[in-house]
Amino acid sequence: AFGGIEPNPQYSTLLQALDVIKTENIDFLLAVGGGSVIDGTKFLASAALFDGAEPWDILAKGIRTTKALPFGTVLTLPATGSEMNSGAVVSRKEIGQKRGMGGPGLFPQFSIADPTVVASIPERQLANGLVDAFTHVMEQYMTYPTSATLQDRISEGILSTLMEIAPKLMDNPSDYGTAANFMWSCNMALNGLIQKGVPTDWSIHAIGHEITAAYNVDHARTLAIVLPSLYRFKFEQKQVKLAQYGRRVLGLDGSDFDVAHEAIDRTEAFFHSLGIETKLSAYASDITSFPEHAAAQLESFGATRLGEHKDIKPSDVVTILNACI
Repeated sequence: AFGGIEPNPQYSTLLQALDVIKTENIDFLLAVGGGSVIDGTKFLASAALFDGAEPWDILAKGIRTTKALPFGTVLTLPATGSEMNSGAVVSRKEIGQKRGMGGPGLFPQFSIADPTVVASIPERQLANGLVDAFTHVMEQYMTYPTSATLQDRISEGILSTLMEIAPKLMDNPSDYGTAANFMWSCNMALNGLIQKGVPTDWSIHAIGHEITAAYNVDHARTLAIVLPSLYRFKFEQKQVKLAQYGRRVLGLDGSDFDVAHEAIDRTEAFFHSLGIETKLSAYASDITSFPEHAAAQLESFGATRLGEHKDIKPSDVVTILNACI
């Protein structure tokens, strides 16, 4: 057994686990934990069979994992959907980076998801899980209209469910039905189903990862910081879909313009209702130079065209983050 994988799993910690895997000739891994533990295990499964000298290259060079050690998961903290997808994110604080990886070799062999574990999850992590799953859906839904009618309805169903169960979950996480719907919603938000055939954004995550890398803010909270400001910045491009979301999920009436604006405000209010602040100043000091730093970091590894239209430039990242402060 290896313990100690931290939230936003650190590369240095994972290298210690990798040494155990190689020394003990381990041929199957079992991740018992939440998204960070599962993501860390995915990195280990890939790195154990990696031929290169530097395992960080898997992340830094975007090497797709087609072959990895087999692994299973026992989910103790619903949020990321990592138990049913092939993606992972790893942090490396010594160079201030948080990078993603993936590939068909990184699907779990099995995952055990028991809703009774939700009863023991701290309130902070329940709130994080709700926002994480919610934003995962938004990254795949809040783009522009397409002919993918069913995909929209599935996404709206997950968003509606998360908003409906949120107060019940925060009040009584031991209620089995609420916990089961929470766990299933987190899974459905990022198991690949709702992204099929639709444009996806993921700029909120890209920018949010830079907040985590710089200040070690909880992943979900970085998403809550970035989402409202980014949607206001990209309002014109997202207006039609924001209005659709406002009407179908939030039950709003009015013109597209008015409903879309109110939809952003209501979403931010939803985050606040969970006790999650949406300004960076609530989490960190010494932030005035951060927008430029984050844009430079993204630019350093080629992330210079973000969003569903690939039109969010480093200068736009600075503008968005200045609005988040």
